[in-house]
Amino acid sequence: MSTQQDFLQLFDKIGYNVGTNYIQNVDIHNYKSFDFFPDLVMFFAAYTVKKTFSRPTTAPKFIKNSICFFFNNPFDNDHSNKDEKPFIRVFPSTWTYTSTFKKDSRVKTVSVLISAEYLKGFLNKDADQFQYLFDTSNDFLIEEIMTDDIVRTINDIVKKEPPGILSDYHYKLKAMELIFHLFKSLSKREQSVHQKLSDKDVKSIYKVRDKIIASLDKPTAIIELKQIAEMNELKMRRIFTQVFGMGIYDYYQHFRMQEAARLIREEKLSVSEAGYQIGFENLSHFSRTFEKYIGQKPKKYAQKIS
Repeated sequence: MSTQQDFLQLFDKIGYNVGTNYIQNVDIHNYKSFDFFPDLVMFFAAYTVKKTFSRPTTAPKFIKNSICFFFNNPFDNDHSNKDEKPFIRVFPSTWTYTSTFKKDSRVKTVSVLISAEYLKGFLNKDADQFQYLFDTSNDFLIEEIMTDDIVRTINDIVKKEPPGILSDYHYKLKAMELIFHLFKSLSKREQSVHQKLSDKDVKSIYKVRDKIIASLDKPTAIIELKQIAEMNELKMRRIFTQVFGMGIYDYYQHFRMQEAARLIREEKLSVSEAGYQIGFENLSHFSRTFEKYIGQKPKKYAQKIS
């Protein structure tokens, strides 16, 4: 059986209708799946889009009240798709939106679909902190920045050989380890009221995010971001915090420091070179900002990964 057929067979098994556009216009290169019905499914896929197309989401039928976690473009030292930044997206399987797949884009993703009740049991007494995930009357969309711990776990799942014994048990633990590292990040999010977002709101706030990360060496003026979003400043800031878990300037600095860490880790730039490349002229200021968002000074970070 081909990789493409294996992939489609999993979707059929979990009752997930990907649609004919997806089948015809995507070329699957690599694929792994791990299913632990009725609570959890995890799969990895690497594919190329042959033709630009759009398709609406549909809920998987056989994992009830599931929450979807998508870890996109997570790998270090992968330069096949440099324009696509790594990100994590979380939403309920009931959330409806239209995804657009652009021709020639190369996508690598690890996806975890998990029953909300099973996840609640995993979180146990900490579940109350994340109540917005379990409120079935309110759809949500949140996005998180990829951390080093998450990247390492994904590499363990995708690139390492499976263990000789207890393979299913190993991958179930790895799936929960991935969720654990993500929830460490979610626990630091700014508190916000999760209100229902329209498709227009989502598209607008992603235009704002894209503008912010396209200019990491210099922050974009709020007045320009308002024009891009086509909404007032209060609404733009509220929606941005709801989706991305932090304010606009904090997100800019956080993403900026993640890029500095990547330059040190992947491009092997020196600390000073990384700081200058993202717009810092004062290296002491760069060092303090890096420590605030990454958790250690850049020199220590560089020594740790060398």
